[in-house]
Amino acid sequence: MTQELFSFTIEATEGNARAGTFITRHGALQTPVFAPVGTQATVKALTPRQLEELGATLVLANTYHLYLRPGDELIAEMGGVHEFMQWHGPMLTDSGGFQVWSLGDINEVDDDGVTFRSHLDGSLHRFTPERSIAIQQNLGADIMMCFDELADPDNYDYLKLALERTHRWAARCREAWTNRDRQALFGIVQGGIFEDLRAQSAEAIASLDFPGYAIGGLSVGESKEDMYRTLEVTTPLLPADKPRYLMGVGTVEDLIHGVARGVDIFDCVLPTRLARHGAAMTEYGRLNMKNARFARDAAPISETCDCYTCQTFSRAYIRHLLKSEEMLAATLLSIHNVRTLVRLAQEMRAAIIRGEFASFAAETLAKLEQPV
Repeated sequence: MTQELFSFTIEATEGNARAGTFITRHGALQTPVFAPVGTQATVKALTPRQLEELGATLVLANTYHLYLRPGDELIAEMGGVHEFMQWHGPMLTDSGGFQVWSLGDINEVDDDGVTFRSHLDGSLHRFTPERSIAIQQNLGADIMMCFDELADPDNYDYLKLALERTHRWAARCREAWTNRDRQALFGIVQGGIFEDLRAQSAEAIASLDFPGYAIGGLSVGESKEDMYRTLEVTTPLLPADKPRYLMGVGTVEDLIHGVARGVDIFDCVLPTRLARHGAAMTEYGRLNMKNARFARDAAPISETCDCYTCQTFSRAYIRHLLKSEEMLAATLLSIHNVRTLVRLAQEMRAAIIRGEFASFAAETLAKLEQPV
């Protein structure tokens, strides 16, 4: 029997960790899942075919950037973001809220929306909940996000105001969401690092009955301890039968701690950004591949990695490419880094199904404590 679109089935649990399947128009997402970020409808240095070969099943694109260039209406004319970038698996678009907060040279928030200046040319623009949803519907991703206000995670007084605004905006986003048979809309829980605000936000957002829920406002400067503690109090308050998405998190340890606390979906620019700066993500931590100690190292980046880079090239060659400023370095390191996180999510899923997640997590985290 065909599963209903946007249904979420949990196949196994261990503690708070879950292995599930979320059905979208472009295929099933097996969770836990890590999504590489294709900010401007491209995952930097990688082709869609390479992403597929790496085992990636979900890609994120950015509403703010695609609205500014080339324009969401142009992408709609081209058949939507899947057709535009030739990625035919599930896709997610964020709402643009984070970029308005982090990139806008000038932005002014009011109860109706946000007025901001483009980081490209200084031109003036305005996002409201309705506008964000309209842009995302033009883009046509399988999952889209409510427009929310991101605030300083430590500023309690302002977070209270931003929270109320975020909740009102979520209701407006839900009202503006017309492609309900094609796109799933996720609500976003905010509240910084404060337990009472997170509880208020989880209750308010869950009451709107979205197909899924995101946890926003973390990994924006707070300590790891605060992030993990906030997750511990937030995820149990979200509907157990819907997927949970932790936005913008992408280290090995954060994925493990997130899954242990009930998170299903992750995304982050980190693997490709580190690659462009010459760093490799491994089970023992990050390696600076420009380091002179790799100049004559015939070993792969990781002996245990099954990616094309590790199966084919030496550390010495990767270092040579970096020192020579060759573009191939970014591609080979991106292949490795993305595969590292995609494979980690796959391994965590398998461990949950076997009932061995706790031991897998402990062993993997212990490796990160060893010298690289």
